[in-house]
Amino acid sequence: MDEVLADALGELIRRYNQEFEEHLTVADMWGHWMVEVLPPSRHDRLMAYLHADDFFDDLAVIPESQRVLERLSRRFEIFVATAAMEFPKSFGPKYRWLQRHFPFLSPSHFVFCGDKSILRADYLIDDMPRHFERFHGTGVLFTAAHNARLQAPLRVKDWLEVEELFFPD
Repeated sequence: MDEVLADALGELIRRYNQEFEEHLTVADMWGHWMVEVLPPSRHDRLMAYLHADDFFDDLAVIPESQRVLERLSRRFEIFVATAAMEFPKSFGPKYRWLQRHFPFLSPSHFVFCGDKSILRADYLIDDMPRHFERFHGTGVLFTAAHNARLQAPLRVKDWLEVEELFFPD
């Protein structure tokens, strides 16, 4: 979900810039995790943002994800998996966020887990290559700032490329 459907990095940057009166951008993060860019003295604040009760409530939607997923849902069975175990306070906000922004998906297809290898699917579109290691289907790396320099057998840069992958015309 995060960095594939929901712009968590954008919200982290927004909160950081607001608190510290800085002007970080996604481009500043390209090829790095945010903790690699920030001074170590501010890492605790970064984690505090992620653990805040309201962090996952209002994340921006990744462009074109709604339209493309709705199109995909007419042909395929779609499950949204999120590694919510890392941030236990995120369950409710993520569930509500998915219902609000992706009402055409069944809540019974929202999977809150820690290890995505439990999924038995043909494809897994994810920003974290570690989720592909034990996944039995095809992993599709969705480009995000933190994975920009990693190699992947199959990578998409955005939802338009996801659409091309599944509807090559």
